[in-house]
Amino acid sequence: MKRIPLLAGFIGALSPVLHAQTPIDLAPVTVNGDEIPTPGLDLEQSAASGTHLGLSLRQTPASIAVANRSDIDRRGAHHFQDAANALPGINASAPPGFGGFISYRGFTSAQVTQMFNGINVATGLARPVDSWIYDRVELLGGPSSSMNGAGSVGGSLNYVTKLATRDERVAEGRVSYASFDTTQTAFGLNHALSAPTSDEQHYARLDVSHTTGNGYIDRQQNDAWNVALSLLSDLTPNLSHTLALEYQDEHEDSPYWGTPVLNPKVGDLKIDKHDRFRNYNVDDGLYEQRTRWVRSIIDYRIDDTTTLRNTLYHLDSQRDYRNLETYQYNATNTAINRSTAYLVRHQGTQSGDQFELRHQSNLLGMPTTWATGLEYKVNSTTNNPWNVPANNSVDPDHFDPGHFYDLPGTRRGLVKDKTHQVTTRALFAENHLTLNDQWSLVTGLRYDDIALDVINHREVTNSNPRHLRRDWQPVTGRAGLTWQFLPTANLYLQYSTAAEQPGGTQNFDVSTGKQWEIGSKFDYLQGRGSAALAAYTIKRKDFAMTDPQDPTNSLPVGQQSSRGVELASSLRITPALLLEGNIAWVDAQYDEFSEKNAAGVVVSRKGNTPTNVPDRVGNLWLTYDFTPNWQAGLDARYVASVYADNANTQTVPSYTLYGSFLTFKVTRQTSITGRVGNLTDEVYARFAHVSPAYYLGEPRTFELAVQTRF
Repeated sequence: MKRIPLLAGFIGALSPVLHAQTPIDLAPVTVNGDEIPTPGLDLEQSAASGTHLGLSLRQTPASIAVANRSDIDRRGAHHFQDAANALPGINASAPPGFGGFISYRGFTSAQVTQMFNGINVATGLARPVDSWIYDRVELLGGPSSSMNGAGSVGGSLNYVTKLATRDERVAEGRVSYASFDTTQTAFGLNHALSAPTSDEQHYARLDVSHTTGNGYIDRQQNDAWNVALSLLSDLTPNLSHTLALEYQDEHEDSPYWGTPVLNPKVGDLKIDKHDRFRNYNVDDGLYEQRTRWVRSIIDYRIDDTTTLRNTLYHLDSQRDYRNLETYQYNATNTAINRSTAYLVRHQGTQSGDQFELRHQSNLLGMPTTWATGLEYKVNSTTNNPWNVPANNSVDPDHFDPGHFYDLPGTRRGLVKDKTHQVTTRALFAENHLTLNDQWSLVTGLRYDDIALDVINHREVTNSNPRHLRRDWQPVTGRAGLTWQFLPTANLYLQYSTAAEQPGGTQNFDVSTGKQWEIGSKFDYLQGRGSAALAAYTIKRKDFAMTDPQDPTNSLPVGQQSSRGVELASSLRITPALLLEGNIAWVDAQYDEFSEKNAAGVVVSRKGNTPTNVPDRVGNLWLTYDFTPNWQAGLDARYVASVYADNANTQTVPSYTLYGSFLTFKVTRQTSITGRVGNLTDEVYARFAHVSPAYYLGEPRTFELAVQTRF
């Protein structure tokens, strides 16, 4: 409890005796109409998930990367995970049941926070959504709980939706057809709703996308709608309000749950390539998700040096699964044993408010910017699970997939299990202090009060009571020093921490993470090139592991670490030729970790690499404008091999994907693009299931798209 007055004293430093300095400009930097940003690494743009202070990427002493709307369009990112995979070190996939899976800086799953518009929500909502309604994807590397709340040991991803802007009118649309009958129909419209002479100005934006496809795996039809509507109202010269609504609806028949690997399951895992497109789920398998968002955003300029923003929001979602999910070859690789029938519904709501105040002033004669704020949110999730073994065997070459309710042990109807409600109250402060023309310091501190309430809807027992409560009060922070030794180059050093609440209902304290990072952001070759370089070391400790002396018990003494290097750069080789790329290397391991193996024996995994963590990830793009109306490009992506088990006895091979595109500008506003993905038709696994099984990536695909803007 001593932490609260300490933090209050830190916040109290925002005293009125600080003197006024440079006026704040809160208006967001947007690109509208015919203004197209220059392609390449833009170190002058800002990222809301990187700092509350409105600093540019160059000014922020941290590793921050952004895929903006121009990048998304140029690289043909179909959904926001494609956009995320273009960022340094990210390896994202979407195996069913995992929501959106991320591997970054040696950490996975909940250790990498995924946010929407700066709001930290349940990871199940991070399944890839069509990129049309999104403006950008932002990445903050390393422990970042002081920015984004509990979690964020490996880093944070922020998916930012398009919002209404002050353009009088912008209209755009896209129609595409691709392999496997994949279609997209999308349009967007931004329009002024009031006369220019009106005292109040109102602007509306509507974005709608509809995608369909048969999937590259048999019987995997998909249909999804995504809608984003926002209304921006300038109520006075200093006060604006944005109302934002989003709706997402996805339906997928017979979701693909992976391709079984051949025996023996040691070393490099292999599949029968004849099984590449086979779906072993039941014929009436199902995945459905419906999500609704509403946000109310107030921006108010108190004076030239002080502004505030308040975001009030509510979301609700429902996800339904009805599938047969596990497939393994028998000992002779002549039959597929199918099992694990799941009938599950996840219902969730989250309501909250984020308040932020920013103030510019002088501190002891040095320019400084303060940001301080409060956050309150309540996340409630109710699970309705039902699963049975439902064991059955089929001939991999000739089989009837069958139906879910014909499987042994299945039954209709849902039964509530537990409701988890997490209430978070947080207080944060951040400061940027300009020490002189070359040196600046960024510091931040956050206090979270987290309460978990669990309600049991099933039979009450001694080990499963009706009600359970846990509380945690972590304090996290960061400090970064920047040396701008040249007008176009700097060096920075940063220390940051993170805290993560225990999984489930474990009666443990929070696990913690800390990082040291050193980096540089610079331009080169007379400004034709820009680059960002970072080296880091991260340690996470005090998470649950199996007690070596008692396999039925867990101990909060686990520890894992990672160290690595990331480099991102873009170079305008000639006025017509642009080279972009990034590469990341990481060495990740368990420093202290034990678990039960298949025989029920507790074994140590010390020194082993966590599953689905590649030690190298790289991207490369080459774009050539060979006439004013014709543009072509090549791209490549490399992902190193990963382990499929904590024992590190099973590996999934590395892969390299190549792609190309050709664009013809029919007019200044309209273009036609042909694109080929996975040129070499590489057979590769985007994710390794623990079964083990491959979750295969897309084969060679072709796409033709028409996009217009007026």
